[in-house]
Amino acid sequence: MSMAGELGPLQPRRCIEEMEEYIPISTPEALADKLGLRPDQILKLDGNENPYGCSPRVPRALAEFASYHRYPDPEQTETRAMLSQYVGVPAENLMLGVGSDELIDYLMRVYLEPGDEVIECPPTFGMYSFSTQVSGGLIVRVPRGEGFQIDLDGVERAVTPRTRMIFVDSPNNPSGLVTPRDQVERLLATGRLVVVDEAYAEFSSFTAVPMVLENPNLVVLRTFSKWAGLAGLRVGYGVFPQGVIRQLRKMKQPYNLNVAAQVAVRESLLDVDLLLGNVRKLVDERERLQQMLSTVHFLKVYPSEANFLLCDVLEGDAVELVGFLARRGIILRHFRKPRVSNSIRISIGLPEQNDAVVAALREWRMECRA
Repeated sequence: MSMAGELGPLQPRRCIEEMEEYIPISTPEALADKLGLRPDQILKLDGNENPYGCSPRVPRALAEFASYHRYPDPEQTETRAMLSQYVGVPAENLMLGVGSDELIDYLMRVYLEPGDEVIECPPTFGMYSFSTQVSGGLIVRVPRGEGFQIDLDGVERAVTPRTRMIFVDSPNNPSGLVTPRDQVERLLATGRLVVVDEAYAEFSSFTAVPMVLENPNLVVLRTFSKWAGLAGLRVGYGVFPQGVIRQLRKMKQPYNLNVAAQVAVRESLLDVDLLLGNVRKLVDERERLQQMLSTVHFLKVYPSEANFLLCDVLEGDAVELVGFLARRGIILRHFRKPRVSNSIRISIGLPEQNDAVVAALREWRMECRA
């Protein structure tokens, strides 16, 4: 029997027992089953997935690949060499992971002792607080301003001797707001490790990648999920200063990036023009959808440099609205978080999909008035 205060063999760590579960999005099949619809009746615009999908080279190459029985290259040599040309930094500054989520977890496990602090600026991506808690760290939240800008003064005041990292999502999820260079520089001046998560970089106007080689306390994370349509294969990467990546290499799982993912990255990087052409289509469609939503009087739509738009619901309840749309097979994202608890996030779809969303939003308002 364990003595008082002693951790027994079946007792989880306190940080795990006390943390809230991360609630991910569901698949179209699971949503269809829940709603009593067919999967082809689901218009899924809640996960910021790319409606154009991956490069057609990817499924062809995966079908022809003959070495699934071999372990993948643990050094990711070919993949990093090709990625180096795309990103514009040396291959030795790059590491790939099972989504950028794995790299966030690595950073936490390398740099956090129990009780160390990580600063985030909510509303933002939920994995920063999730991974901090899993690692036994303390999450310090400095809320963003009314227009979702970072409270730089607040971040500086929040820094303590136990602060190890500051996480910034740029463009921010769920607001779509970019953190410009001068704000990144001010965060770097704190001396803490600043992690800029650029999951939506290809849709935006600014990247902090060139700054990594000049700043030993800056990390930039990216993903192939959004621009390249590889969300299902889970491929992320980071641009790291040498001092950081040396530590990450010590504890990286040797075969973390499977062979299918490495093949998919290679084929995507051989088809960049097509994929970035799809990005431009989505940016154009984002601007068109923003204009349409601005005519829906019960919504306040925020400008975005990502592949989604955030809207405050000014009249009525966002939960009821999301439920109304779900019953019609239209799945949007709603957050149970301060500042966005009565907001919806709409992933940019194909033109006809976006038209269907706007039509359904107007239908909801008509029903509410009836």
